[in-house]
Amino acid sequence: MAALYEGYTLCGLAPAQNLLSSGIQGVEAERDSDHVVVTDSTRSVTLYKVSDQKPLSSWTVKQGQTLTCSAVYNSQTKEYVAVSDGKVSSDVWRVHCVAGGEPVVLFQRGAVRLLDSLLSAPQQSIEEILAQEEVIRWSTNIVTESQQVVIFTTEQKGDHFLYLQRLNPNTLQRYRLEREEPGLSPLSFSASCRDKHICLLYLYPNGHVYQSVVPVRGLGADEGAQALLMPRSLLLALPIGEGLLEAASAQVLDDAHVAVVGVPHPSAGAGKDFLCIWNTNFQTLQAGKEMAGKIYGQLWRYSNKLFIPHGKTLSVIPYEWPKSSLASALGKLRQAKTEGELKQICTAPVVIKTCANDVHKTKTMDVQGLQPSVGQLASTLVSRSLDDPTFYTPSSLAQLVHTRCLCHSVCPDLVLLALERKDYFLCQLCLQFFPDIPEAVTCACLKRHRNEILQTAYSDSFLLPHLKDLSSQHVLLFLQYLQFLYLKYSQDAFPQMHGLRSPSLTQIMDWVCLLLDAHFTVLVMTPEAKGLLLNLHSFVKSQVRLVSELGKIEGSLQELNKMKVKKDVGQYSIEVIELF
Repeated sequence: MAALYEGYTLCGLAPAQNLLSSGIQGVEAERDSDHVVVTDSTRSVTLYKVSDQKPLSSWTVKQGQTLTCSAVYNSQTKEYVAVSDGKVSSDVWRVHCVAGGEPVVLFQRGAVRLLDSLLSAPQQSIEEILAQEEVIRWSTNIVTESQQVVIFTTEQKGDHFLYLQRLNPNTLQRYRLEREEPGLSPLSFSASCRDKHICLLYLYPNGHVYQSVVPVRGLGADEGAQALLMPRSLLLALPIGEGLLEAASAQVLDDAHVAVVGVPHPSAGAGKDFLCIWNTNFQTLQAGKEMAGKIYGQLWRYSNKLFIPHGKTLSVIPYEWPKSSLASALGKLRQAKTEGELKQICTAPVVIKTCANDVHKTKTMDVQGLQPSVGQLASTLVSRSLDDPTFYTPSSLAQLVHTRCLCHSVCPDLVLLALERKDYFLCQLCLQFFPDIPEAVTCACLKRHRNEILQTAYSDSFLLPHLKDLSSQHVLLFLQYLQFLYLKYSQDAFPQMHGLRSPSLTQIMDWVCLLLDAHFTVLVMTPEAKGLLLNLHSFVKSQVRLVSELGKIEGSLQELNKMKVKKDVGQYSIEVIELF
């Protein structure tokens, strides 16, 4: 049967004020399945490494500009492509790019251009393919027969159309979708290519999931002006209870499995949204997972991971599915046995699942009995990660920590490895679940977290409003720590710790000034802050005096450099130079 594994958070969300949008325009694959590019609905694009659950880089368009479609990665040029304010020479709907292919630009009026041809002539005229009241609702790009095909759907006065745009040769196919009940429009679309046919999957608010299959090679637009009626077949009739779906999405996984989010579970009560995997051949529910918070009707799939915005987070849910058969659909598939040795790849999820099943089978079993096997696996992974800089398995280590069968004494190098690899998520899990972490390791975690934050690049104008959200007690504690760092690092005899980056005195002073700017009025009114403010005043004053004196020395040295050297006349002389 298909399985949904334990998910994890990739990043937080900033939903729109109307709460109808997640604040994310798109999630696009980057160089491989472990890297994705996330574009928000305003100005920012962030590159994430999925397995580490952390951003690698981020950039923002200028103030006043807005990103109007999700950014994509061009693997040919190693560049990122994004559109701001919707325009090149005409309004752009979306930029699509498949792995190894050239980016394709789809305009809002239906025209398609390769990015290179568009950049070579930015002011070229863009034709209008769509009718006056026809608007694009969804689009994607796939490769079939070694050619790119741009697929997009449109809506016009309640009718929905499918367009297939081939680029070489340049042909266009147009189909009309059959109408559902009056007033119902598809909530989501998903496309795949199988056996030289394009399969379109679409979900309606009444829970009906339809599939339409069209050949890649068909009539072009010049061979018939009328749109061909596209036949459809009912793939699933999802149980949705009373009412209609408002925000849901269906994503095709293979020819027999579909992932659906935002639909109630058949066995759960109303008002709960789930992520489910259905077997379309046998109409059976294979796996389900409740999704907390609001569902926004967005779902992306890359490799064996599903990306779902819900509530205030963007979650990543790993999954797997076996080859479709009646036995597997009913959960009664027997594993084939051979007389010889059965070879199986033993991964961390397999070991964890086996350990969990053993606990459920025997309730009287002592949980401590699992520690040797889990600890041995964790120690092996940690040892190899320390010996081989290119090897690291953060998701497997995080799952092992979640079993609560690990502690610091069983695997003492795990926390230090997390600090070395800057895996702060794993470090946080260890601090949460390990009951026996030594004080020295706790202090090392504290230093690494705080010092790394102090050395992070930031913009004063953007950081200052967020600093005002801190409470006065947190600000007071933070300032005390900054004072401690300043006094410690300003001593000439203080050695730099090996392998641990330390903030410079300038970075410490910048943070002190930012905190004082954000909370000066509150700190002045707080009695506990009086002594601290006096101390801060003294060493800020000394820092200003030091900079002033250095400025004077710099000026004197510059004047010396400007002085002309007199020619040596070969006579003894004494020159007096006065420094002002």
